[in-house]
Amino acid sequence: MATLTAPFISHSFRSTKQFSRILHRSSTHCVLNFRLNNSINCLSSTRNMSDAATPKKCLEIHNINPNIKTMEYAVRGPLVIRAAAIEKELEQGVKKPFNEVIRANIGDCHAMGQVPITFIRQVLGLCVYEKLFDDPSIPSDVKQRARDILNGCKGGSLGSYSDSTGIEVIRKHCAEHIQRRDGFPSHHDDIILSAGASGSIKALLSLLRCDIDGKRPGVMVPTPQYPLYSATIAEFDMEQIGYYLDESKHWGLDVVELQRAINEAKKHSAPRAIVIINPGNPTGQVLSRDNIEEIIKFAYKEKLFIFADEVYQDNIYDPDSKFYSFKKVLFEMGAPYNKMDMASFMSCSKGYMGECGIRGGYCELINVCPDVKAALNKSISAQLCPTTVGQACIDCVVYPPQPSEPSYDLFIKEKQGVLRSLKERADMVAHTFNSIEGFSCNTVQGAMYAFPQIRLPEKAIEAAKKASQTPDTFYAFQLLEKTGICIVPGSGFGQKPGTYHFRTTILPQKEKLKEMLDLFRKFHENFLKEYK
Repeated sequence: MATLTAPFISHSFRSTKQFSRILHRSSTHCVLNFRLNNSINCLSSTRNMSDAATPKKCLEIHNINPNIKTMEYAVRGPLVIRAAAIEKELEQGVKKPFNEVIRANIGDCHAMGQVPITFIRQVLGLCVYEKLFDDPSIPSDVKQRARDILNGCKGGSLGSYSDSTGIEVIRKHCAEHIQRRDGFPSHHDDIILSAGASGSIKALLSLLRCDIDGKRPGVMVPTPQYPLYSATIAEFDMEQIGYYLDESKHWGLDVVELQRAINEAKKHSAPRAIVIINPGNPTGQVLSRDNIEEIIKFAYKEKLFIFADEVYQDNIYDPDSKFYSFKKVLFEMGAPYNKMDMASFMSCSKGYMGECGIRGGYCELINVCPDVKAALNKSISAQLCPTTVGQACIDCVVYPPQPSEPSYDLFIKEKQGVLRSLKERADMVAHTFNSIEGFSCNTVQGAMYAFPQIRLPEKAIEAAKKASQTPDTFYAFQLLEKTGICIVPGSGFGQKPGTYHFRTTILPQKEKLKEMLDLFRKFHENFLKEYK
């Protein structure tokens, strides 16, 4: 018989009234008799209860983790659920003013028509089906990459468990890639492979779940931000410290705003870390080197751990913009900054690869305390290991074909073709939105998204209130129901009060994107006529 003490009772139930209600709950399988004398006794099952008794579940919405109930993830929120329902309705022959749903809500490259990179798929094919090694049409360098990966696997099979931090040869390739990129040493023992970048981001954030001087830990995140961060911070019961990006300066980052945000947060939380997304999601900006130096100096002054989310580092479209890794700038700044602890993240989901569903990524730990690193490794070991197919995919990203190898020409042609097309679509999206009444859209300097601002009529704002929706959510639902275009309201990412935005990807292929933007223009014109 299990016994749980009074502290459990006081933590689990918010009031005596709620506790009393639960006392009377029973099921045909189990009777729970909660006693108030500092114990909870679980009694054996009984079958002599009335058939009229209503069965209850062990897990109900009132007794699950409250942090799960409060967390939100707008990219896969109610609009996307409705979009999926509309797709089902179309399949069943329900008549709509459109023939398909255009999912511009999420950075799912291949779902929007991007063709996989041949080299990556060939390596993965060999790794999971070794009889393909006998295929003479597959280049020799592809076969060698696959052999290197399989030789690093236990039993020579991708189906075996890897180390919790990932296959060693792949971690070595990641370290070599980072060292080539930045010109500073990188060691494979500081590399953690994960299921996409999000796996290691969540693992690192979990380390911060420790109250400081009685205050909840706080994490600084940009506003707008990628909802992975707000959702995880809520799930871990930490404090989100939002700092606003400056829309008037191409979504630039102002250190004065950082200071305002952290000063306000210190009143009720203990700031521990700062998240930087560069290139930006959802805003598509690329930070200048000077801006990165300012951020590093601020983080040093405030003793903040830096989360450098750099998964879009290949996606640079603006000729006046350039990607600088936080590690490179940190080390080039010299002492004392080059001793700061931070982590950087990369993924195979974005870039020219777009292998979202394969879930491969890496994290590099920089200047992290050995004891902390050991604790992190212990934590992730409970998950056994990241997907080995994802690990093989990130290996292809960090160790692509070299100029002397047979796969190189096709690889470069495909890579440059994808990035060139993305640049054209980035320009098309910004230009089109800026030509529509009531829209303003910054140049998409990088990443895969635009985050336009819309000025909504007062009548539309009032209609949104009556529908119990934010104005941008109201607009987005109207757009979905009338055109089939699925976007994400700006309120799902955060925005300055009184402003309304939405995030759309630039991923639909060129003709489909043109069709989408034409539909968008017509919808908005009709929307203004209805609500002006």
